[in-house]
Amino acid sequence: MKYIALLFAFLLTFSNIFAQSENKSPITWSGYLETYYVYDFNQPANHERPSFLYNHTRHNEFNLNLGFIKAAYSSEKIRANLAFMAGTYAQYNLAAEPSLLQHVFEANVGVKLSDTKNLWLDMGIMPSHIGFESAISKDCWTLTRSLLAENSPYFETGAKISYASEDNQWTLSALVLNGWQRIRRPEGNQTPAFGTQVYYKPSDKVTLNWSTFIGNDKPDSLRQMRYFQNFYGIFQLSPKVGLIAGFDYGLEKKSKENSDFNTWYSPVAILKYDINPKISTAARIEYYYDPNGVIIATPTSNGFRTTGYSLNLDYKAFSNFVWRIEGRLLNSKDNIFTREGKAVSDNFSLNTSMAVSF
Repeated sequence: MKYIALLFAFLLTFSNIFAQSENKSPITWSGYLETYYVYDFNQPANHERPSFLYNHTRHNEFNLNLGFIKAAYSSEKIRANLAFMAGTYAQYNLAAEPSLLQHVFEANVGVKLSDTKNLWLDMGIMPSHIGFESAISKDCWTLTRSLLAENSPYFETGAKISYASEDNQWTLSALVLNGWQRIRRPEGNQTPAFGTQVYYKPSDKVTLNWSTFIGNDKPDSLRQMRYFQNFYGIFQLSPKVGLIAGFDYGLEKKSKENSDFNTWYSPVAILKYDINPKISTAARIEYYYDPNGVIIATPTSNGFRTTGYSLNLDYKAFSNFVWRIEGRLLNSKDNIFTREGKAVSDNFSLNTSMAVSF
């Protein structure tokens, strides 16, 4: 953490120098903080929530899910982001990374490639191009993340070339990546991964997205190519009602020598209703099908086949602050959860969080 403090001290000094020499500094500072409490009715003695959840992971204790400080540099031709974080989100999502890198939320640099077109090349640690949910809970419709979001990348490391149309309706991206939610490549892996994104927003009422990932996330000696697609649409049905519909579908080779594939998929729908400018509610229904344990491994015969339901109530007291309460039920085909030392098929939790951005 000493090195993180030194880096931020340097950035702050650099920002102040610019501020003194220009009317407006090209460096802006921002931050985010989300605290939470979860009561899991299966009452795990070690306070650990189910292993396929990577946010709000601790039972019956007050904790920090995510807090970060970010410096963003922006000029006509150059952009950069550097953010360091703490919290259980970082602890669980970056457990496979070197200890110093586990605190990096963003670290990327971009250069504009054209004088006339909005064409950029960015490189570094970036938010994922997959999905409609991010690690920043305040920006999502539900307090907890969907099963498909928890089990697909939140971040990625690589290079991205992106183009945005002049009317900002279309954004097209192509990526070369280190792997499936990786900063450091797996040992023995020399295979690049690739991604694409097509983002279309024809109006304020409709957003459509199609993202893909192709790559091997194992050592080359065990190479199992993974092919993954994410689709979602966000629809503002009326001034008070919104709908998100999403679908993930993936295939992965059973083995390097085998031409057959294991598959998994996950549909989700979220309906949001704004009661008034400060109070809103959202209901979610979802299903995750992974019978062969490609993403979520279980010791049971039917693998991971789980349906989820949630209902949350949000109070947005200020433009940068939200207090949320959510009930969530997960129900599986097999007994994959544990309650009082016995295997059970369901998990219910009550969750609350407070989040502020600045």
